[in-house]
Amino acid sequence: MKNIGIFENNSKPEAISWIENLLQVLRKYGAVCAARPELIKLLNKSYRDSVKPVPHDEFEKFADVVVSFGGDGTMLSAARLMLNSDIPIMGVNVGKLGFLAEFAANKLEQAVDDLMKGNYRVVDRTIIESDSNKEKIYALNDFVIEKKDSSRMITLDGYVNGHHIGSLRADGLIVTTPTGSTAYSLSCGGPIITPATAVICITPIAPHSLTLRPLVIPDSSEIALEVHSPTGEVSLVADGQIRRILKNDETVKIRRSEARVKLIKPLDSSYFDLIRAKLLWAVNVVDSDKPQ
Repeated sequence: MKNIGIFENNSKPEAISWIENLLQVLRKYGAVCAARPELIKLLNKSYRDSVKPVPHDEFEKFADVVVSFGGDGTMLSAARLMLNSDIPIMGVNVGKLGFLAEFAANKLEQAVDDLMKGNYRVVDRTIIESDSNKEKIYALNDFVIEKKDSSRMITLDGYVNGHHIGSLRADGLIVTTPTGSTAYSLSCGGPIITPATAVICITPIAPHSLTLRPLVIPDSSEIALEVHSPTGEVSLVADGQIRRILKNDETVKIRRSEARVKLIKPLDSSYFDLIRAKLLWAVNVVDSDKPQ
């Protein structure tokens, strides 16, 4: 790993100081770093000459790895940037939860040493895609179809591989990948899905019917949702970042994409370690209260 692309959330001032720490550590390895010109201007003058100005959309031509500084939202943006490349992304958490960006900023030096020495693993994560008005949109976490400009519920006529699954009345619907199962879907009662599982989950948001529960289907399936709203419009949101408007009677189709995202993970931890640490999943509260 000699060519490092730096991706950041510049709305977080702490990200800049951690990026400078990264540059300091990488000097001893002789690595070449690149960042967008706007970021370089924010760095201390002593670091500016050691970073090449490269726009984000040209990272694919330069980088062996992209290091993302921010939270999970920054990781989702970085993932969208690197969709069609084999370049892995390492997420350094300077946000809150840090589920995707799982490398702790206060352990950055060790993480960078491990990166440069090859002490890490790379995992592939599923991407889903949607066609809206002939535009292809991608999501690593989820697509959300939700009500717009109204407190009234919407109705979504749902189909899986052409088979009608029902007219779903709710505030909206989440179509999530295994990666996104611990995000919005989880807060709406969806299951935790291990990332290697080849499925997609359909999770309703505040459904009108008590029997409308999350539905898990093979990720080889195509989902079609015909929208009906009292306002005549609903919102289609990808990863909480890209929003499109759908009109009444319009059908949106969602499927697994051929694109993949590669993420760098610590060598000595598993997904189950992550959900215990971040979500306190299966933590034995009684044992944790015992004196050490």
